[in-house]
Amino acid sequence: MHWEPIHPPEAPSPSTVPAVVSFSGDHGEFRRLVTRGAWLGLITFGFYRFWLATDIRRHIWSRTDIDGDAAEYTGQGKELLIGFLFALAILVPIYLVYFLVSIEAERNHQLSSAPLLVLFYLFGQFAIYRARRYRLTRTVWRGVRFWMDGSGWAYAARAAGWSLLMLLTLGALLPWRQAALERYKMGHSYYGDLQGRFEGQGWEFFKRGWWLWLLALVPPALLLMVMIKHWPAQIRIEPTVSLPLLLLAPFIYGAFKAIEWRWWVSGIRFGDVAFESDLPKRALCGLYWKVIGWSVPFSSLLSGYIYICSKLLAQMGIAPFAIFSTQSKFQGSFAMLVLGGGGYLVFLFAMGVVMRVYLLRDLWARVVESTTVHNIEATASVSVQGDLVNALGEGLADSLDVVGF
Repeated sequence: MHWEPIHPPEAPSPSTVPAVVSFSGDHGEFRRLVTRGAWLGLITFGFYRFWLATDIRRHIWSRTDIDGDAAEYTGQGKELLIGFLFALAILVPIYLVYFLVSIEAERNHQLSSAPLLVLFYLFGQFAIYRARRYRLTRTVWRGVRFWMDGSGWAYAARAAGWSLLMLLTLGALLPWRQAALERYKMGHSYYGDLQGRFEGQGWEFFKRGWWLWLLALVPPALLLMVMIKHWPAQIRIEPTVSLPLLLLAPFIYGAFKAIEWRWWVSGIRFGDVAFESDLPKRALCGLYWKVIGWSVPFSSLLSGYIYICSKLLAQMGIAPFAIFSTQSKFQGSFAMLVLGGGGYLVFLFAMGVVMRVYLLRDLWARVVESTTVHNIEATASVSVQGDLVNALGEGLADSLDVVGF
């Protein structure tokens, strides 16, 4: 006898089953990688950072699995170095010309710093766009490369206009600024022949974090109250005012970044492929506190080192903090400058390791583990498109210190 159910059970559609996104990177391995890179950067006067940035991206990309397949980063450190040198060839003449112009402007008592700030803000936004374009073209998943087109200067103009509006509204328009800029960037981003888009709305971002915006206004409001209270006498910030602000800042910023990451990930689309995140608001606060916790002993060690160096120079009969007026005082000040500068560089590289471990690797791991991908089967028939671009934008971003993730 043969029997069939009247309504046979249907297999679940692949589109209804979200793809799993995971991060398999080892914490100790990454810490050793960035520690070795910090020492090599110290020895090479910072030039190893191009290879360190490449190694970090390869580590993170290769351990980020989407539906069982890891991404691949194909960039090279020498590309970043060449891009940086080209960026210097552009920026150094600008610095020199502006320096000569500013001298003449100071003679005429004219404001000379504002145009430079505007110029380098535009350069910075252009660099952010072009750097992202470079990183996308070096990112491969399942044999297909991401790529990006569009104009960096058009993006910079949009960013400048929205930033001006944001300043006029005391930051209230930040969500709409972020949404507009992301729509432009994602609208020019591709995975093979799948065009990206961004569906996140500024109002949605604002609804999630409006209370953080109000909390962020508390510090300047308290500072204004202190200024009014002590005016026109010397302004003093009491510990009862500054301590609560310092304790509150990591919670406010950590919650804001968690909301922003969740909103950004959930707005990404490539064709029919959709991303979604359920990152909690408190997920990142602990990472910022860990950075603050490590900064305390490192700062104490730096202060102790400078104190010991000054005492040793004083015992040798050299004034370490004297004004450069005589030969002996110049030698003492120069010696203290060298010793203190060396200690400060070690402090910066140590904090760089801490920040890369917690605010790069651990932050990325938490964001990835909160992410799911829907309609991943839409990538099965993607065709390869797009061309590689040079690392000029990355070099400009590094020169202007606006390098993003």
